[in-house]
Formats: sequence, C-alpha cells, structure tokens
Amino acid sequence: MEIIIKNSSGQPIYEQIYTQIKDLILNGVLAEGDALPSIRGLAKDLRISVITTKRAYDELEQEGFVNTVAGKGCFVAGADRELIREENLKKIEIHLQAISQLAKSCGITNEELIEMFRILEVEK
Repeated sequence: MEIIIKNSSGQPIYEQIYTQIKDLILNGVLAEGDALPSIRGLAKDLRISVITTKRAYDELEQEGFVNTVAGKGCFVAGADRELIREENLKKIEIHLQAISQLAKSCGITNEELIEMFRILEVEK
C-alpha cells in the first residue's frame, strides 16, 4: 500500500491518509481482513507524527472502514455494499454537478449531454 503525502496540498495530512486508504478500500484494492500498516510504521515511513496517523485511522474506524484489534492492529472491515454504493453515488453527483455547470457555461443542453454520454457508452 502506497500513501503519497503532498505538503503543498491545502488538505491536512491526516485527511490525505484517510482519503487514500478509504479509496483503496472502496475500489477493492484493500479487501476485507487485509491488515493496514501499523500506526507507528506508517508514521515512520511517511515521516510524520504518530498522532497524525492515529487520527486518520480513528476516522476510518468511525466511518466503519476498518476495525482495530488490540495488540494486533487495524484491519479492513467487512464491505457493506450499500455503503460503497452510497460513497460512489456521492462521487458521481459531484462530477455531474461540475459537468452541469460547465455545460451551462458553454450553452450545451441536457439533451446534448445525454447524447454525448450515449456516444461514449457505444464507443466502449
């Protein structure tokens, strides 16, 4: 598992870790039962505070993405298909909002957008 921290990003480091691990889980790269790196190990690898890594792991646990087993570490929680669907629907809605705004600024109608989507689907 590779986590990339961008110091130039306006996003806090714990949030970058949280987001990247969450995406790995949602995209199936990390499966149920997979062990995450230890909090101390990840902090050392990323050259960040253990507190920062712990905060990211705590957020993942609160959201139900990982389970912590005392003395053993953090593991990917069982996949809740409905949760994954909801997360992906949120992402789609964000992209659709951006597409809608861009289309309006270019004078593209909804019908033209739908036709563009149909063409893209046929080309797959």
